[in-house]
Amino acid sequence: MKKVKILTMCMVALATYLLFWGASIVPSGSSSSELNDWPQFLGPHRNGIYLGSEIATSWPEMGPQVIWRKKIGQGFSGPVVKGNRLILFHRIGNQERIECLNSKTGKVLWSYSYFSDYKDDFGFDEGPRSTPTIAKGKIYLLGAKGILNCLDLKNGSKIWGINTQEKFGFQKGFFGVACSPLVKDGRLFLNIGGIGGSGLVAFSAETGRVLWTATNEEASYSSPIASRIGNLRQILFLTRTGLVGTDPENGKVLFRFPWSARSRASVNAATPLTTGKLIFLSASYQTGAILLKVKGTTLEKKWMSDEVLSNHYATSVLTKNLLFGFHGRQEYGAALRCIELETGKVLWSQDRFGSGTLSLSGKQLIVLKENGELFLVRASPEAFHVAAKAQILSPTVRAYPAIAYGYLYARNQKELICVSLKKFQ
Repeated sequence: MKKVKILTMCMVALATYLLFWGASIVPSGSSSSELNDWPQFLGPHRNGIYLGSEIATSWPEMGPQVIWRKKIGQGFSGPVVKGNRLILFHRIGNQERIECLNSKTGKVLWSYSYFSDYKDDFGFDEGPRSTPTIAKGKIYLLGAKGILNCLDLKNGSKIWGINTQEKFGFQKGFFGVACSPLVKDGRLFLNIGGIGGSGLVAFSAETGRVLWTATNEEASYSSPIASRIGNLRQILFLTRTGLVGTDPENGKVLFRFPWSARSRASVNAATPLTTGKLIFLSASYQTGAILLKVKGTTLEKKWMSDEVLSNHYATSVLTKNLLFGFHGRQEYGAALRCIELETGKVLWSQDRFGSGTLSLSGKQLIVLKENGELFLVRASPEAFHVAAKAQILSPTVRAYPAIAYGYLYARNQKELICVSLKKFQ
């Protein structure tokens, strides 16, 4: 009887730990490789959370071990990893190039290129913005001018391709095409921003055939997510003008919520976050953050503020009732903050920290700043606490890194680097 009581107490303790660190719960049926892969934008579950092998809580004064470095071309497209294969999407000369690398050595296994004449209106980087997606042995890529390709992961052979700008007639955005493909249940979803009711598009992931189109919403720089709210499966898009929830089967619009920046020359860039029946949205340019509760096909506002967490371009991360993210415009020196999700209360703020991207692994935030500094920050509601930091790249770093099998893969516009985040033996 005593043994049963002790076992019960242990199980309760474990359940409490998992409840608090809800983002670390291993999804049912997930294999070790699935947990360690980083096959798409924002990771395996498109929420910035790494569930794989445990990482170090600090590193030596000289920084984490550099495994390899590689010179690369232009782009803000993040790397993705499946098994021992890393996919890099960049621009060299007048070619958008997809390269498959050995993730352990950086050696090129194969490459595929096509012509690109994309010109940035503001003189910024002219490489691809969208992060590739790997699903069921295929790679899906969307170039800066809207060239959509599906390639074979094994050898890079082209399976199908579509010029989405020609097909759907969208106008060139201020900063090019940036939506990262979402692949779910045999469908590929994109915020295209096309004319004639083709703002949102679903394709067959196998053939590229258009399955449905919906709305006249212009494209933003945000990427869609798949979500189950209650018993309802849906694809959530944050377009230029606001949130749209759609039925993945037929494109039926389930709900809309206006949420956009006040300036035409601005961006909706951060990806929506969901937990239970709650949806969190954030944008900069006098827009701010909002927490919505889904009730059937209607949305109820829980709180809204421009003083809490205005994400300029980087998506926040959520663990249970805590939000961690960047507040404020990139050019003004954003703050890094911890927010109580249910109330919008600011628990701590590291002002003028600077912009970047952030991911979550267990109790640690992995923060990569635009200036190339890598930080381990304690994911605590108590205070801002840096466990380790190191300069791993030169500025400017805006692409999201990939975290896979205990390694971090990060890039600027000239170099891709692999560093070890593994615990010291």
